[in-house]
Amino acid sequence: MTETALQDRYAPENRCFGCGPANEKGLRLKSFVQGDEVVCDWTPEKHHEAFEGMLNGGICGALLDCHSNWTAAWHLMNANELDVPPCTVTAEFHVKLRRPTPTDGPVHLVARVVESSLDRAVIEATLEARGQVTCTCRGVFVAVKEGHPAYHRW
Repeated sequence: MTETALQDRYAPENRCFGCGPANEKGLRLKSFVQGDEVVCDWTPEKHHEAFEGMLNGGICGALLDCHSNWTAAWHLMNANELDVPPCTVTAEFHVKLRRPTPTDGPVHLVARVVESSLDRAVIEATLEARGQVTCTCRGVFVAVKEGHPAYHRW
């Protein structure tokens, strides 16, 4: 497993709500490469709840979106033999909320590349709590070119 989170290594000034290390009010998730997968453990707080003891579905989606986006950026960096990850954005993502996600402990995210080309990757990811998958995600993430608002965001 990588020792430093992808976000901290490649985008320490990023202010993204889900994954930006520089956003003190954000979720600040930390994604780590582990073999062919990217993993993350994140601990919810009371203000992330939809109702007593259960994580808000939008927060689940944000976690899966950002974690999957970093998985795509990491993959495209390596596939294209770049020194830094390209700035990637979400083209589409589909989240399935399979069961309520408890907030009484950390959640675990796992993402992997299932398809890719030069400038995009399809990622599948899961979010688990208490050892059970509570949400799944499949998304398409695209490396943007100069002129796009997200170009050089990290």
